[in-house]
Order: sequence, then structure tokens, then C-alpha cells
Amino acid sequence: MDAEQPLDECLEEISDLTEIYFIPGNHDYDREGWYNNLFGSSLSANNLDGRVVEVAGVKIAGLGGVFKGKVWHPESGIRWSRREDLLHFLPSNVSKHGLRRHHEAAIWYEDYERLAEQEADILVTHEAPSCHRHGFEELDVLAEMMGVKRIFHGHHHSHYKAHLESGINVCGAPLQGVVDINGDVIVGGTNGH
Repeated sequence: MDAEQPLDECLEEISDLTEIYFIPGNHDYDREGWYNNLFGSSLSANNLDGRVVEVAGVKIAGLGGVFKGKVWHPESGIRWSRREDLLHFLPSNVSKHGLRRHHEAAIWYEDYERLAEQEADILVTHEAPSCHRHGFEELDVLAEMMGVKRIFHGHHHSHYKAHLESGINVCGAPLQGVVDINGDVIVGGTNGH
């Protein structure tokens, strides 16, 4: 989100119109100010990363961050499955888990496992599932285990609609845009960086 001010202030205009939930992306950890404006805002409790929340009768699961080779990447395997294991090797206490921010931006296998044991209607991820050319089959598998019907993702900043072989509908969100539950753009948005 690259929040230049606290998230609650950025979204103040719509805060009375809807419930606001989010997942962090990779750039939210890049700068201390962006990190603090997201995780230090009054909306920080509405971070969906690694959990399922019911909103208006719909169960929504979130998995923020990106696959990182120094933590877990599907092509190179799991290096650290739990944050606790890595903490023994790090000298610094920088983020909410005691990890450096660049480690916190990773998709952690422990979060994946926890989500896989739950049910949801929608899975919101930062990384893309396999129907995107830079996507990951591991997200398809997670969605199937959770019984979701739709996946929405960001990261690649291109709007598209597709479906997995399992029948799960997928929507890539456009840069600076808003899509509805069917994946149709309802506010602005551009494709690309």
C-alpha cells in the first residue's frame, strides 16, 4: 500500500461506509514509515494475514507477503517453517514477531498450515495462484483444502479473471483499483507498475 500516512487516515473517507480489512504486500515492509503506517494504524487489528474472518456472512481468509527463498519458496523448498526457529539466529528485534521486516514480509509455512485447517469462502492473497504466469500451485492447493470458491490477489497489479481446474474463480486486482465480489473493477485501477 506504500502508506504515507496511517491506514485509518488514508481510508477515512470510506470508513463509515464499509468494514475495512487488508493483507500486507511485499512493499509494506520496505520502509519503516510504510510499515508503521500500516501496522501502527487503528486498523492494524483488521489484518487478515494468516487468519479467517467472517464479514457480512462471508468467511474470508488472508495470506499476505511473498514467497522468499530465505524462508520458503516453492521452487527451493522450506528453509524455515516457523518464525520461532529463525528467531534463534537473528540478532535484532525489529517487527511484531521479533524478525527483521524483510523476513516478516515472507509467506510462512506455519501460516499456510494453520489456514489449511480452516474453511473459508474467499481467499485473499498477495501472491498469485497458478493461473497467473508468475503464480504458485501451492496457493491452488491451499484454496482447495479450505474449500474456497474465489481467490483475489494483488502483487502483479494486473486485472484479470480466470479459474483454476478445480473450478475456483480467480481475480487479479488492478493497481490502485477496487473490484467487487465477482472480480469486476468498480473503482479506477490501472494494469502494470
